[in-house]
Amino acid sequence: MPRVVSLFLPSWSTDRVRRTLGGAAPPAEAPLVLTGREGRRRVVLALDAAAQRAGLRIGMPAAKAQALVPGLIVRNAEPAADARALDRLALWALQCYAPVAAADPPDGLVIDTTGAAHLHGGEDAMVKGMVARLAASGIAAWAAIADSWGAAHAFARYGVRPTLVVPAGDSTKAVLDLPIAALRLPKTMVEALRVLGFERIGELATTPRAPLALRFGPELDRRLDQAMGRLSEPIDPIRPPDLIEVRRVFAEPIGAPETITRYTGKLVTQLCEMLEAKGFGARRLDLLFHRVDNRIEAIRIGTALPGRDAKRLTRLLCDKVEAIDPGFGIEIMRLAATLAEPLAQKQTISSLIEEPEADVSHLIDALANRVGEQRLYRFAPVASDVPERSVRRIAPAAPNIGETWPDPWPGPWPRPSRLLPAPEPIETLALLPDHPPVSFTWRGIRRRVKCADGPERVFGEWWKRDAELFAVRDYFRVEDEAGERFWIYRAGDGEDAARFETRRCRAAARRDALRAGRRGEDTTTGSHRWFLHGIFG
Repeated sequence: MPRVVSLFLPSWSTDRVRRTLGGAAPPAEAPLVLTGREGRRRVVLALDAAAQRAGLRIGMPAAKAQALVPGLIVRNAEPAADARALDRLALWALQCYAPVAAADPPDGLVIDTTGAAHLHGGEDAMVKGMVARLAASGIAAWAAIADSWGAAHAFARYGVRPTLVVPAGDSTKAVLDLPIAALRLPKTMVEALRVLGFERIGELATTPRAPLALRFGPELDRRLDQAMGRLSEPIDPIRPPDLIEVRRVFAEPIGAPETITRYTGKLVTQLCEMLEAKGFGARRLDLLFHRVDNRIEAIRIGTALPGRDAKRLTRLLCDKVEAIDPGFGIEIMRLAATLAEPLAQKQTISSLIEEPEADVSHLIDALANRVGEQRLYRFAPVASDVPERSVRRIAPAAPNIGETWPDPWPGPWPRPSRLLPAPEPIETLALLPDHPPVSFTWRGIRRRVKCADGPERVFGEWWKRDAELFAVRDYFRVEDEAGERFWIYRAGDGEDAARFETRRCRAAARRDALRAGRRGEDTTTGSHRWFLHGIFG
């Protein structure tokens, strides 16, 4: 079943103006409207949330709006610039989410995410991520995912939440409760339907079609069927002008998996020849199947490194052919390198005795296309003494970083093979405050310590946060009677109890110590509680 995401950008034009102005943009709380001419009148064509709260609306005369809201910021509307910016946003969605994405003028995007949601953590996480990323760029957005473009468009604009995921198969029933304005009908038609007493889509759905078609024409029935998923609505995906793409048009529709696989290999060979001629390698390929019923099925694969090995790329694409529903047949196949990077010729082996370099990119590509590239990573060292900050995630095939640092991890003190996401508190029993514990209880299990090594003292990074000015951790490697080894630490130096119990007292003590030049004095080194931070293999 197809799944379509509709993104609604309620203040797209004003958001674009603010982003264009940059540092000269008016404050976010200042109402902003964009005006243009309708005949001889100058009216409001777009407005932001602040202007809406002030009581302004689209279509209002500009002079009236300025009289109602003192200090109103007025700019000229630029529909052509809005359309170009919307196309650039559609290209962003094409690169980040799915191979079928297009602008939905004047204030939205539409993305066919069929078969792609699992690569982004599921449908709910995907739509929330879209809205969050746009909000971080200063663009307000509402998103909905449903079984058809019409239903997703309606829920994104007339839903009750900024993000809405309609379960697969429920869009037909759920759309009945929405107002008739959600059907993308002309305003005059919506007003005429309201005069007749229609308010909800469900009321239209239960009315005989013939009288409605006789009075309002075929558009009403078409929009109603599109919203309920009875009539397919093709999405013309956006394509950048410099896209490297090949296509195959069939005289007769094809549908057999073997035939699709054979022509996939031919398209990949043609595309690789074009990539080689331009000196590029593919990082992402999109294979689109245009069905005879105006629907588009799509396959997307990615590679860890740029490449143009036809056999390898064909194998990755053919692994996903079984997920394609050819319907009544496929009439066009299009293969595009939506992400390509420069790739120069490279000599693999220069002599008969030279050992070839190990290449695991084949394995990385197979796993990343199966589970998602975000879920595949490796660790790289970071120059930090604090254990949880000493590593970071990077792409599996990313170039090595941190090796220039002479000692990325402390050599004499080994690190555990498994570091917990966050240190977990434990209950301990120690002979002396600054000694390792005799026993500890973790997750309800009491363990007796057979041997211990330490302490390894780790100081806080005082140049990053004031709270770490006097922070100290003493780490110990301990082994229990069963032979399991753990990495535990005490928050504090173990010599003096924390003399300042409240946050205000601790902050005052830090200020007093800094003023007196006593940075090295142990004022409040920690709570002296014990934590388990890692497990050795």
